[in-house]
Amino acid sequence: MTAQVVLAAAAVAAAVLVPPRLRNVVAGTFAAAVGASGVVTGAAALTDHSGSLELSTALPLTGVALDPTPLGGFVMLVAGAVGAVAAVFAIGYAHGPAASRTSWVALPAFLVSMQLVPAAADAVSFLLMWELMALASTVLVLTEHRDREEVRSAALWYAAMTHLSFGLLLLGFTVLAAEGGGTGFDAMSAVDPKSLQASIAFVLLIAGFATKAGAVPFHVWLPRAHPAAPSHVSAVMSAAMVKMGVYGALLVAFRLLPDGPAWWGFVVVALGAVSATYGILQASVTSDLKRLLAYSTTENIGLMFLALGTAMLLRSHDVSAPADAALVACLLLLTSHAAFKTALFLGAGAVLHATGERDLDRMGGLAARMPVTHVAFALGALGAAALPLSVGFVAEWTLLQSLIHGARPDDRLVAAMMPISVAVVALTAGLALLTFVKAYGIAFLARPRSSGAAGAREATPGMRAAMLVAAVAVIGLGLVPGPLADLAGRAAGVADPGSGAAVDLPGIAGGVLDPVAVTVVAALLAAPVGVVTLAAARRRRRRRVDLAWGCGGARISPRMQYTATSYAEPLARVFDDAVRPERDVVVTHYSESRYLVERVQFRQRLDEVVETRLYQPVLRAGDRVGAAARRLQNGSIHRYLGYSFVALVAVLVVVAL
Repeated sequence: MTAQVVLAAAAVAAAVLVPPRLRNVVAGTFAAAVGASGVVTGAAALTDHSGSLELSTALPLTGVALDPTPLGGFVMLVAGAVGAVAAVFAIGYAHGPAASRTSWVALPAFLVSMQLVPAAADAVSFLLMWELMALASTVLVLTEHRDREEVRSAALWYAAMTHLSFGLLLLGFTVLAAEGGGTGFDAMSAVDPKSLQASIAFVLLIAGFATKAGAVPFHVWLPRAHPAAPSHVSAVMSAAMVKMGVYGALLVAFRLLPDGPAWWGFVVVALGAVSATYGILQASVTSDLKRLLAYSTTENIGLMFLALGTAMLLRSHDVSAPADAALVACLLLLTSHAAFKTALFLGAGAVLHATGERDLDRMGGLAARMPVTHVAFALGALGAAALPLSVGFVAEWTLLQSLIHGARPDDRLVAAMMPISVAVVALTAGLALLTFVKAYGIAFLARPRSSGAAGAREATPGMRAAMLVAAVAVIGLGLVPGPLADLAGRAAGVADPGSGAAVDLPGIAGGVLDPVAVTVVAALLAAPVGVVTLAAARRRRRRRVDLAWGCGGARISPRMQYTATSYAEPLARVFDDAVRPERDVVVTHYSESRYLVERVQFRQRLDEVVETRLYQPVLRAGDRVGAAARRLQNGSIHRYLGYSFVALVAVLVVVAL
């Protein structure tokens, strides 16, 4: 951990002192080293060899105590790997404001604070690292604030929600510290989980961590901040930063307040189910690529909370084996999302860098122009859709097994909750497949729909290397999931090192298909299809045919192709009540006759339903209260003295009581 802090300081110094022409390379290299040091420290924590670190501070409370547990080390390892890959990508990607001194100073500060959040040993250290992570990421979201008005609005929303998260966490930790007699996590864990104070703290902390993770209804900052931030920052925020919220929920459920009442598990399961369903519905109908990926993050966070809530619920009923499997599934989902979302956001960044476009309706034909980016994005989409060969499939398969084997006929609520959860996972998996078929097919296949797409060029070697590393992780961890599952079991404390118990799902795996076996079977079934396709392609080479009329197959215009909007139109109609699209059809007639149509334009706008139905009414009410409160400020010194006297009396009454 000392190396992490030293490397972060060196990265900041490089960003400040190195001239602009070398800044990307030098500062980016140091930032990647910060991420790599997080990987090493996290791996050491998993084997109990990381050590501890005490940093003195100017605060009157205590120093910064860092002592990662195996669970914290696992999360730190994932965050460090994502940060290292994103920093390498940024060396070739960053330009303009993203290559400024301010951005390169904020990036290593963001990476190191994020990696040290799961290393904190007490509430003060945790909140200090949490706030530093929030401030640094806000600076990065504001990178292009001078050029794009939407960036300023997104940063305001992000800052408000992240500080709402901080406030909720501060209140929750305060309740536990007051009841436990100290700010250390060991002291807080002595609080009786059946007490009222524990339930109050649990609700506050889960709400605070869900806000940072982007769970519904606290997700409104995600579809704003991710498109506004530079793509390498979006990758870190989505693939790593939101996992700090998941880690916090794990910390509360299994370290600070273990063995809580069953209703805690129901709350977390409901939070996860709503988030997963709403997130993938919004992703399936949007045409902004980075916004689509942001909503997909909400879906995946929902699945992680669903797995966590299932583990809590089953443990409260002493169903240990499926509960352990659900906990391992949560960590597998965390890792798989980090891998494929890094590949997808970096791929989206490469597309944006080459075309200047985020709108899928204006892309197309990029597979031939950007072959490496196209492969990396395709493999990332494979993981996001949880298809065989990918680590996403292994993670969701493990979650399904825990749900199927966790049903308790003797408890009606649990017996009802498990099938509903299975249905949620199945629905999100199907919609995720449709969503990423749309994202990949519309962006990379067919013909270019804009001049930017037609003139696209492949990314720089460093950017390509970073994308491929993330893409290879998606497939590699899916083909050989054993070591990853073993690490997840070790981090969760549900398997002995080297036992492979986490891989075999002890107590529930009898007669259950192994995800590796399913992957192998799928590969064997797909191999003949691939061989036949390649043989046919070699036998019948492509040739140009220029016919006056070719049954619609000749002289195709890009306007005749599917767009992202038209592809998602059936889903938008089926789920009209959930996504609330606004449609507008404009028909332009020829001036000579109103019966002859010159042009038909179709526009569809999708607003954030939760924002318009929940947050905007609250904000309008706040504005009205603020306008009414201005009447209290009339400039009268006598009235102000009266206010002070009333406040003093109120404080004295509270103290006396």
